[in-house]
Amino acid sequence: MLFSTNESAASKAPHRFVSLRWILTAATLGATIQPNVADARAAGSYDGVWNVVFATTRGICSSGTSIPFTVTGNRVSSAGGGRVEGSVNRAGAVAVRVSVGASKASGGGRLVGNAGSGSWSGIISGDRCSGTWQARRS
Repeated sequence: MLFSTNESAASKAPHRFVSLRWILTAATLGATIQPNVADARAAGSYDGVWNVVFATTRGICSSGTSIPFTVTGNRVSSAGGGRVEGSVNRAGAVAVRVSVGASKASGGGRLVGNAGSGSWSGIISGDRCSGTWQARRS
């Protein structure tokens, strides 16, 4: 007879322990992996090329300069206009540093849907300036 109907509780315990350990491992992995998947999906909602137009409100820097940015996941990078480094969180808060030649600026703001806005400050062609920016996703 392969199976005994009088199988002792002690012989069943290792099987229960393995099953319990598997359930705990699966639950731990699920809790670890699930937030990362959700964060990646939420962060990716801003993916694409954004055309950003800068306006100067303080200083003698030119206004109307446009620089394309690329958003991939939570990273912001250049789409062809100087060096751009930054990040965007899943709520749309964005922080960016831009450098073109000797000019450097940093800024922050918020993206919502296909638009965004914020403020910036920096040294452009030797002049200290600041202002606002408006963005539209292409």
